[in-house]
Amino acid sequence: MLQLRGLNSWAGIVRALRAESPPMTLLYIVAATFVGGLLSVIVAASLTVTVLNRVVKHLVSLSTGVLLGTALLLILPEAFEGQKAPPQSLFLTLLAGMMFFFLLEKAELYRHGHHHEGDDPQHHHHHGFDKEQAGRGGWSVLMGDSIHNFCDGIIIAGAFLADLRLGTATALAIIAHEIPQEVGDYIVLLNAGFSRGKALFYNGLSGMAAVGGGILGYFVVGPWEALFPYLLVVASSSFVYVAVADLIPQLQRRLPWRDTVSQLVWLAGGLAVVVFLVRPLHHH
Repeated sequence: MLQLRGLNSWAGIVRALRAESPPMTLLYIVAATFVGGLLSVIVAASLTVTVLNRVVKHLVSLSTGVLLGTALLLILPEAFEGQKAPPQSLFLTLLAGMMFFFLLEKAELYRHGHHHEGDDPQHHHHHGFDKEQAGRGGWSVLMGDSIHNFCDGIIIAGAFLADLRLGTATALAIIAHEIPQEVGDYIVLLNAGFSRGKALFYNGLSGMAAVGGGILGYFVVGPWEALFPYLLVVASSSFVYVAVADLIPQLQRRLPWRDTVSQLVWLAGGLAVVVFLVRPLHHH
């Protein structure tokens, strides 16, 4: 455990943190957060809007399975078993985390929608909704996504500091969710009249906020090892909230049986990825 006594300057604290936590951990955090932001831009840039509309639907199902599986099978068990923290406090943190993200979303600072123009039966929005949304409130949307990504970066940092394999699993879960989220925002901006280049640039810039969150998390969260289980529970509350409040409602509309089977297959695929990760993580 890092001792901060006698350190009377921020520079001294930073040097102590670097000595305490291996520099490779910071490299992993930066790489994971950078790849997450970059990958969504690459996916959006490489496909047509028509193909993206189809891909997003499948990725929403996939990310639902990944987020729920990661939260319930990986992160929460690690928080409860691997650390010495009162279960009541951890459950209270889980509840407080979900309420916190609910309030952030109410304030439009934690946006994670995946809709696009033409999906009115799903979201009950009038024609041209996306154009109004991005045209009049595009900057607030980008700000909300940046805050979301910044929070994700801190979550990734905390997971890597707790355990390398847990950090990897958490980063993969966030990336799985970030791709459909950022692709959906890209489509919204295109419908609003943004050029392809500008839409990709703003999405990429928003994604890079995760890198800032990861670096801050490495230096600020690092010395407080006792807070790791609580940070892991907050990460779980974020995953569960996004899955339950945003993704699952999108999957519950009436569909032909083939589309329903497709949803279940993609969701099961997301869970299977997590189950595949559980074994090596819980045998270390």
